[in-house]
Amino acid sequence: MIECHVGPSPLGHILYRAENEALTGLYFVGQKHFPPGVPESTLSEHAPTSRVIAIAREEIAEYFAGERTDFSVAVKLAGTPFQQQVWEQLRLIPFGEAWTYGDLARRLGLPPGASRAVGGANGRNPVAIIVPCHRVIGGDGELTGYAGGVDRKRHLLTLEGGPGREQLSLF
Repeated sequence: MIECHVGPSPLGHILYRAENEALTGLYFVGQKHFPPGVPESTLSEHAPTSRVIAIAREEIAEYFAGERTDFSVAVKLAGTPFQQQVWEQLRLIPFGEAWTYGDLARRLGLPPGASRAVGGANGRNPVAIIVPCHRVIGGDGELTGYAGGVDRKRHLLTLEGGPGREQLSLF
């Protein structure tokens, strides 16, 4: 059984998609690569009937409240074998840290020129935040390429205390 549900977040509404006992999608409503064919009738803020979506919503709320650094909700990612490899690497990026696209390519045993392909797979990640594609930055430290928008990426990295956070002056 597939269920879609939209809930609020500090960065805009989030679409949760669950299939059977796993979360298969977490998208900011209106983001790039938003899943096609999601009927408008599923876009409501009523309580979800899916236990998986209820758990995901609770964990995302805790994350935004600064109370959660990792997630336990079951996730099932559908994609090409290459995308699956990239997404598995994303799950290894520690909270509060960031890797470059080149770092991901090296960890996959790919040449430096594969950074663009890695970036393409990263951008197609169907489960934002939980599979932390926002923790990938450009080789020069720039906050590039996030399907949910660079402003959201900056906010997520700031929340985690990683690259992109505002530098505060004590003077």
